[in-house]
Amino acid sequence: MRRFAPLTLLAFVALVPFGQVAAAQGSEPSGKVVVVKIDGSIDRTQAGYLRDSIAQAQEDGSTVVIQLDSAGTLDEDAVGIAEQIHEATVPVIVWVGPSPAQAKGAALLFMYAAGLAAVAPGVGVGPLEPLDLVDARNAGFPSGDDLESMATGWVRDAGRPTPVAFPDRPVPAQAAIDGNIAQVVAASITQLLAEIDGTTVATAQGEVTLRTEIARGEGQEPVNVRFTSLGPVDRVLHAAASPAAIYVLLVLGLAALAFEITQPGFGFAGFAGVGMLALGVYGLSVVPFSWLGLLLLIGGVGLMTTDVVMRRLGVLTALGLLAFVLGSFLTFQGVSDLIRVSPWLIGFATLASLLYYGFGLTVAVQSRERITSTQKGLVGLVGEARGELDPEGPVFVKGTLWRGRSQSGPIPAGARIRVRGVDGLILRVETEPDVPSEPSPDPLPGA
Repeated sequence: MRRFAPLTLLAFVALVPFGQVAAAQGSEPSGKVVVVKIDGSIDRTQAGYLRDSIAQAQEDGSTVVIQLDSAGTLDEDAVGIAEQIHEATVPVIVWVGPSPAQAKGAALLFMYAAGLAAVAPGVGVGPLEPLDLVDARNAGFPSGDDLESMATGWVRDAGRPTPVAFPDRPVPAQAAIDGNIAQVVAASITQLLAEIDGTTVATAQGEVTLRTEIARGEGQEPVNVRFTSLGPVDRVLHAAASPAAIYVLLVLGLAALAFEITQPGFGFAGFAGVGMLALGVYGLSVVPFSWLGLLLLIGGVGLMTTDVVMRRLGVLTALGLLAFVLGSFLTFQGVSDLIRVSPWLIGFATLASLLYYGFGLTVAVQSRERITSTQKGLVGLVGEARGELDPEGPVFVKGTLWRGRSQSGPIPAGARIRVRGVDGLILRVETEPDVPSEPSPDPLPGA
């Protein structure tokens, strides 16, 4: 047996090149396609979804089609995601569409990293920098010649024509084709799958001939196309991970809590405010922000709320409004202009805050106090239950219909009640026993 060992090793070494040639000639297509939809900035949620989708496709042997409409990543490793696309063991096609989709920054880098890139008519492609939307200076990423050299290397590895365009401004679909950024024009996913059917695409394990056309001929195996997108929870988290959404959530959440502070108890507005602030905090964990700006924003709302609690519209409201405006502009000052909070939105929020804290809440508090004062004057008076109290129902006291709550068990309609206290806008009542009528006096003797 030892004499055969060298011969076995020699045969193995001789067969390796033939295996490599076979792989280079194109492996058998799988007939499975997964369409991964990436829409909006690529934050933590979308980046994880894209990475997991590519990893799952490699396990299943599916061709990946990334339906892309994005201006770039949001504090994520754009180069790392592009490298995963480039090094995938299954074909990865990036399609920018449908119109009017865009591919900017990291999204454009994904087009260079893919085995094949496609565009829809009417889309916009470029610019390549900045890659990440939270850093307009592109700090921490390759830039300039290094970035173009990296993209060119990926394109050559895929056997695609060397790109002649690295746009520094948005260009239309035809310019992307002429500049070798993309190779296919398709208006829809269905048209794209038909166009690329039979095309040979490079992967990390060799070339693969695509089998993607949905309408197959008679006797041919059908193509299994699966569409994926973010789940409901991930959609909410993705929607909350943008400066504008975070700003709106913080402003509305703080306004809801301010309303609860000026009201008795804790109701729906309070729970809604807590929920919005929780989503806003999640967004702040994804998008870098300025602590100074955030503190000014929250402090401004606190000052305006304090003035409401003190029943006045004065210096604190003016200082609070000024801090609110400064915080609104400073909180996300470092992000790209593409996702920065609009000055129009800040202006509308400032005017709405002035009306809400300066007038709306103040009037509401004063009205509630007038009603409460009136109710406190009803304590001890006798009235009538105009409906069954079990434990709450309508009561009629001093010529007005109120909402009452029984302290002595169910009270039937029509029963006499006495007011024993006030809870906010509700009268606490109990049954008032009927006063027996006094008997008429006996007649005098001899009358």
